[in-house]
This record gives sequence, structure tokens and C-alpha cells, in this order.
Amino acid sequence: MKKTATRLADGRELLYYDSRDDAVRDAVDRRPLGATVTASEIRRDPLLGDSVAIASHRQERTYLPPADQCPLCPSHDGRLTEIPAADYEVVVFENRFPSLAGDSGRCEVVCFTSDHDASFADLGPGQAALVLDAWTDRTAELAALPAVEQVFCFENRGREIGVTLAHPHGQIYAYPFVTPRTERMLASAAAHAARTGGRNLFDDTVAQEHADGRRIVLDAEHWTAFVPYAAHWPYEVHLYPRRRVPDLLALDAAARTEFPQVYLELLKRFDRIFGPGQPPTPYVSAWHQAPFRHPERTEFALHLELFTIRRSPGKLKFLAGSESGMNVFINDVPPETAARRLREVASE
Repeated sequence: MKKTATRLADGRELLYYDSRDDAVRDAVDRRPLGATVTASEIRRDPLLGDSVAIASHRQERTYLPPADQCPLCPSHDGRLTEIPAADYEVVVFENRFPSLAGDSGRCEVVCFTSDHDASFADLGPGQAALVLDAWTDRTAELAALPAVEQVFCFENRGREIGVTLAHPHGQIYAYPFVTPRTERMLASAAAHAARTGGRNLFDDTVAQEHADGRRIVLDAEHWTAFVPYAAHWPYEVHLYPRRRVPDLLALDAAARTEFPQVYLELLKRFDRIFGPGQPPTPYVSAWHQAPFRHPERTEFALHLELFTIRRSPGKLKFLAGSESGMNVFINDVPPETAARRLREVASE
């Protein structure tokens, strides 16, 4: 992998990731951009104890432009975009409309491919491996920033999820605090260890899913995927490396090599859940990594959570009163049924 760093016209960092060592990336951003102005602020909720990012400047962000005005496509034929080059493999750049900025953290955009009409599932294994390399590199770089406590790599796909740009892309958030969801996982892991004489919660959870077997979706040599026993979403899959590691940086070569095939297969199955003729399945794909300076980080298990808010053709799972008001999820699809369906739609 070759990484080439440059700056956009307003000073934001942009990074090209190429599979070829002889790739040359010398295009210059010629747009007449002014300095990026952000108004990001972290406020602490005194009742719940969690943090909320207030980012009023995001009201002005680009919203569902037509394909010929996409800011994530390469620059060509006189049309200048966020990527100065006429073509690219994988690109990462600082978000022009970040939720977190300055002392409040950092937000980056990851473009998975220059093909506007593709999706992650359309990528070849080599391209998917390059995206994994980019996620890993950014995790390492952002971890070195003094204010950053946790890095979150994720993809939102589909208008139903709230995507504002159709081009295949994801994001990376570098938080200046440990996220509430991760804090809850770490607290559960500590309680489990105290209750069981030091056993690891993540290891035991994966072992229990293997022992039960009904919710296993895909079992590879270095990765295992299952629908969790208490799945929150209609179709939700958790993907774990067989060797527990705290973050992407610690993945060994064997797991990294196998990941593209496993992940691409899961994404393809998601698009087949609801049968032929249905629109692409909207989803969130989220990497959970250990906080960098947490004393129990080695007890955390890197894993990916992939879920959709579609519960059946034409119907979505809305976070209504119980979920939004009390954070108590009600799932209409039994996890065993979801796992069985995800096995049924495996590639031949």
C-alpha cells in the first residue's frame, strides 16, 4: 500500500491510498475555497452522563446532489470536486462539515471507490483489503492525537439511514471521550470477569453462540459471524476475529487476508434478504474498537456490527416511543429467524 498526503484548497488534509507503489498523486485542488468554519461543541448531559456534539454548521452540508454534481467523484472535464485527481482507489479526507472538530475531535470521510454507482459489496477482495488498510492506518494516526480517546470507523448506506451523499463512502470519527456504548460494554465485561473469576465476556459470548449454533451465520477459519441472542435490529450480524484483539492495529496477517472475502459475502447476503427485485438494503456497518488509554483495553474485543433498519419489504424499523424514549428495543424478527434467512441467501 502507498499513502500520499496532500492538502485541499482550504487546508484540510487528504490522503490517497493506492495498491501500487508507483502511483503518482500530484493533482492540485484548484477550487476557490475559503477556510472551513466549524462550530462544534461537546456538552455533557448531567442526567445521563453522556456527551452530545452540538454542530450547527452541519445544517449547511451538501444534501443528496445529482450524480453529475457528486463531490466525492474524481475531478474531471473541468468539474472540480473534493478529490483533485482524475481517478483514485481509496481516498480519506477531513470532512468539510464535521460533527467533531478541533479540541472536540476529528471527522474524516472514506471514499471506498471512484465508481459512483458501486457499493462496498461490488468491490473486489483487493479493493476491500485496501479499505481495511486505510481504516487501520487512520486508526493508528488518530490514536496518536493527544485529545483522541477512541476511533470509530463506520459506513451508513441508504437514504433510509440518513445518507446525504449517494457515492459509496464511510466515515471515521475520532472522539475526545469514550463513547457511552463502549463504556457500557467495558462495564459489562468487568462485571462478568468479577462474577466468573476473571473470564472474558467477549470470549464467552462468542463461545456460547458457537455452542448453540442456531444464530451462526458464517464460520470461517479466522472470523465468525452471528446474529446476537438479544439482537436489537431486525437483521443484525456481529463479526469477530477468532483471535481476540482490541483494535484493527492488532489483527494478524491471516485475519486481514481473510477479511475481504468474509465481509463482502455478508454484505451480499444483506442485499438478498428480502428477495429479488427489492432495492438495496440500507445498513449501518460499525467497527467497535477499544479506547486507546483505557486500563482494561486488552479485555475488549474488536468486532464489527452490521445491521439494517428494514424489517420486511417496504417496512422500516422506527425508533419510536420505547426505543427513543426509554432505550428499550423491541425486535419484530426473532434472531434465530434472521440467522436462518442469512444462511439461506449465501452465495453459491
